[in-house]
Amino acid sequence: MTDSADLGPREAMEYDVVVVGAGPAGLSAAIRLKQLNPETSVVVVEKGSEVGAHILSGAVIDPVGLDKLLPEWRQAPDRPLVTEVTEDQFYYLGPSGAVPLPNFGMPKLMSNHGNFVGSLGNVCRWLAVQAEALGVEIYPGFAAAEVLYDDKGAVTGIATGDMGIGRDGKPKSGFTRGMELHGKYTLFAEGARGSLTKTLIARFKLDDNSEPQKFGIGIKELWQVDPKKHVPGRVQHSFGWPLDSKTGGGSFLYHLENNQVVVGFVIHLNYTNPYLSPFDEFQRFKHHPLIAPTFEGGKRIAYGARAITEGGYQSVPKLSFPGGALIGCSAGFVNVPRIKGSHNAVLSGMLAAEHLSQALAEGRAHDEPLSYEQAWRGSEIGQDLYKVRNVKPLWSKLGTFAGVILGGIDMHCNEKLGFSLFGTLKHGKPDYATLKPIAESKPIAYPKPDGKLSFDKLSSVFLSSTNHEEDQPIHLMLEDPKVPIEKNLPIFGEPARLYCPAGVYEVVYGDEAAKKDPRFVINAQNCVHCKTCDIKDPAQNINWVTPEGGGGPNYPNM
Repeated sequence: MTDSADLGPREAMEYDVVVVGAGPAGLSAAIRLKQLNPETSVVVVEKGSEVGAHILSGAVIDPVGLDKLLPEWRQAPDRPLVTEVTEDQFYYLGPSGAVPLPNFGMPKLMSNHGNFVGSLGNVCRWLAVQAEALGVEIYPGFAAAEVLYDDKGAVTGIATGDMGIGRDGKPKSGFTRGMELHGKYTLFAEGARGSLTKTLIARFKLDDNSEPQKFGIGIKELWQVDPKKHVPGRVQHSFGWPLDSKTGGGSFLYHLENNQVVVGFVIHLNYTNPYLSPFDEFQRFKHHPLIAPTFEGGKRIAYGARAITEGGYQSVPKLSFPGGALIGCSAGFVNVPRIKGSHNAVLSGMLAAEHLSQALAEGRAHDEPLSYEQAWRGSEIGQDLYKVRNVKPLWSKLGTFAGVILGGIDMHCNEKLGFSLFGTLKHGKPDYATLKPIAESKPIAYPKPDGKLSFDKLSSVFLSSTNHEEDQPIHLMLEDPKVPIEKNLPIFGEPARLYCPAGVYEVVYGDEAAKKDPRFVINAQNCVHCKTCDIKDPAQNINWVTPEGGGGPNYPNM
């Protein structure tokens, strides 16, 4: 392994603000900074091969953020959202039937009236064009791999990863040293469980006064369906089957334009059964009699998966630190019952930009933008999350049926009375600590995929257009290589092989028939960057770090 000091110095570029991640939060922050002061120099780095390549969301999008950021967006001829919600359906699923839930009984917060269905990736591509028109520099294909600090411990920017490093850690032909991007302030908009965000939270103890962050895994497919089965703007949500009452999660099915339908499944990562496979639960779900008819005769055209922050209000860490701040899903701004986070991502990017712009106007640099941390709870973001703060903990503690009912009552109380009967509930254990041993768990037998509605992992990964340079250091780091076989396998059946939705992890036996001589295999080239392994590994032994820039999925319309 070559020491980084032996690779030579990195070139550096200076900016007022460095933004890590070209998602809705990062791009909105960049746009707002330029709106407030066109002379502010802003750079955005994005690990995907292009803007939007790593963006995956449902998505029903609340336009409140876009309306504030770019009020004329609806008049743009190339606007990224064109299909408004026309139908809003909710179902509780049993094994062979579905109970429709009346819309009039739903909390007002759950209404999707006035929202749009579309691709968040395409929204980000459009935002990138708006940002570049204002003078923002955007560099896709460059992964922010290291946080830079000054001698006082303040963040001074980031370094992008080196390109052209071999599996052995030595430079190959065509090696290129990473760049240092220095900023007076740096905003981290990496999405859920960002690799650099995780180190910042630990270094500055940002989560000392918050509940553990909670997560879900969202798995999504994009289908081309029979025009006769397509209802533009139809939005359908469900919960229940195939999950048992103790396992949280649910589905979404959205009709976009051009006879396209997205179908997805979210499973809360505090599930307890190590035999559970989120991918296979999703495949099984599509065979439900309510769901299957939509896709019969259709064609699956894209697949992807991504972790989702679910802790909500009480799990948001401190957002500011010397030299920068967290925004978007790095901060944990997803509204879980609404299954929406992009509106808060946009709003948080704007809010942070406004406070940084003021700091820059005052001639400040590398200090802590504490005013942003102090402002978010009283903002639209805080108000949005505060009203639903008890839905997730009630669901986790009481199970699906009782938890969802009481969560709905709690939302009604917050909406109409301005208070909660429960105060603010705690989440309890982090997700990695919830698995039961296999000795205490019931095996789950999943049906084989039929190749029409349900599919295997490898054919699914193929549709994500995931690609990594094979001769590069593995980006899924094991703190102790012995743990998967010596600890996780006998106690939990090594759940990584099941919770990973991309077939990255395998346990391979030298003697398959006798289940002897097991080895833990990491197929890093399959990784779709969902971060589930970093979150759910019961030993917290897997550390997801950025691979070479441009690697990973290339989502076309997700």
